Amino acid sequence: MRKFELEHRVAYVETDAMAIVHHSNYIRWFEMGRNDMLRTIGYPYSKLEKMGIWMPVIGVACDYKSPAVFDEVVLIRAWVDKVKGASVYLAYEVVGKESGEVKVTGSSSHGVTDTDLRPLRLKKEFPDLYEKLVNAMK
Repeated sequence: MRKFELEHRVAYVETDAMAIVHHSNYIRWFEMGRNDMLRTIGYPYSKLEKMGIWMPVIGVACDYKSPAVFDEVVLIRAWVDKVKGASVYLAYEVVGKESGEVKVTGSSSHGVTDTDLRPLRLKKEFPDLYEKLVNAMK
């Protein structure tokens, strides 16, 4: 399974009074990883929107393992877990670059819709995108 990786330095604004990353930021980081992955496979979200494709989040989960802290460099890893008819399932992990310590693991599920939120069958309607997502799993 191919993991896409994005390096990120923890900003002060992302931390709480203890200089620990606030839990809500990990979901933002998942989105950053997802967008970077899409860009890497040739389908940045801006291109999807121009094609009339939306990928609304229909579920998200995050399991906290170890805190990330201010000024730490983390690696945000994202990968395609599963592609179904009109949905895509992704998985994530955030690890400390220096330590290799897992900070969080998580997942998100996305519908694939038109701009009116009607489901789009990827394989039939956008075979190239479907193929790129499936190949990203290898």
